[in-house]
Formats: sequence, C-alpha cells, structure tokens
Amino acid sequence: MTRKTYNTPKRKCVVKTRLTEDERRAFEDKCATLSMSQSEYIRQAVFYSRISPVIRVTAHSEEMLTAVSSLVAQYGKIGSNLNQIARYLNEYATPYNALSGEVRAAVSDLAALKFEVLKVIGEAKAFHPGAAGGRETGVR
Repeated sequence: MTRKTYNTPKRKCVVKTRLTEDERRAFEDKCATLSMSQSEYIRQAVFYSRISPVIRVTAHSEEMLTAVSSLVAQYGKIGSNLNQIARYLNEYATPYNALSGEVRAAVSDLAALKFEVLKVIGEAKAFHPGAAGGRETGVR
C-alpha cells in the first residue's frame, strides 16, 4: 500500500494557547462541524478572518475617544452649514459663482478630512474592564 502524499508546505513552527474547558469543547465542536483539523481551522482564522481591534479604555483613552467623537460630530455640523450656504449661493448663481466654487471646495476638503480621521481611528471597540466579564461597545 502506497502512502498518501500531500503537496503542502512543511510547517515546523508551533503556536500554543490556553483555553478553558468550555472554550476547548466549543473549538473542537466547530472543527468537527466544518470537518477541519484544529491546525487548519486556526490557519483559516488567522489568515482569512477579519479581526476587529480592541482598545482597552483607560481614563486617557476614553477622553480621547470622546474628543474624537465630538470632533466628528462637529465636522458633520460644519458640513451641514456649508451645504446650506452652497444651496443659497446656487439659487443666485450669477453674482456668486466664485464664492460658490470655494464653498464646494471647502465641503470637499471637510469630507476628506472627516474620512481620514475615521480611517485612522477605524471602528474602534472599547473594552470596559469594570463591567461584568468585560463588555465591548462600538464607538463611532
């Protein structure tokens, strides 16, 4: 009987972790449900799943998240005001063409700035260690 050969890379590095009994049973159940080895399941999870960052909230980081939230809200209010101005200028387009273009450029710049801030922050999830068992809340 010939031995089966696989065309997979030779893996020599080992990664270890500790689990509770409940976590281990859940992990084994998921592997069995998917008919997948534990190693393959972990590789799939590591390389193909989306990981949401968790920010541990301290007094300083909570203040920062609150400040960023306030900043993003203010961007929205400024954008709304600029859109109202642009709408008014569009009604009386002839005398205000140059000013209308400047307002449109300001709205565009503001939108780009807001996008950059949100991109840097990402969809932060704050971890509150004081809550029972720790609870995660989305911060936008």
